[in-house]
Amino acid sequence: MADDDTLRFYAENAATYVRHASGLPSEQLVAFADALPPGSAVLELGTGSGKDAAYLLSRGHDVHPSDGSPELAAEAELLLGRTVRIMRFDQLEEDQAYDGVWASASLLHAPAHELTADLTRIHRALRTGGLVVASFKSGSGEGRDMFGRYYNYPDAETLVAHFRDAAAWADLSLSTHMGGGYDGKPTEWLWVTARR
Repeated sequence: MADDDTLRFYAENAATYVRHASGLPSEQLVAFADALPPGSAVLELGTGSGKDAAYLLSRGHDVHPSDGSPELAAEAELLLGRTVRIMRFDQLEEDQAYDGVWASASLLHAPAHELTADLTRIHRALRTGGLVVASFKSGSGEGRDMFGRYYNYPDAETLVAHFRDAAAWADLSLSTHMGGGYDGKPTEWLWVTARR
């Protein structure tokens, strides 16, 4: 679950954060949508602005958006025209309910000591052959950004270890991409793709 300071930032800055979000789908989101069977049930963890969920809906998928911030959920609902579930990562309880889980720039707020357990919950929530894609800001351990938001900041080896400790994935890969974020700073992103 996100800590109080991180949730406070999103509560106080939800509208500004949503306006900052780019409207174009990332190459990773397009690849995720392409890899799913038509009409797949997709859980989005950390919908934020709702733009990724909107893209997945436009591709014909059955999207179930969620966010730990009630304020961000309300903003996303305006875009999506559907309910956004208010849920922390540790509240995920479904069993084999989804064909895909999309977690772009969300699990990076999970406490480092909780991340493996959160990934186990995701594995359980996926159907056999289900796909999860998640992104993290690369680093060397826990910390906060200039806005006081908590990040787990894993390096690639640590992140892969979390996934391997969480479950026996049928397939697991990690790639790195340079990009940015809300803070405007150049960021190395770690993208993990795994199949149950």
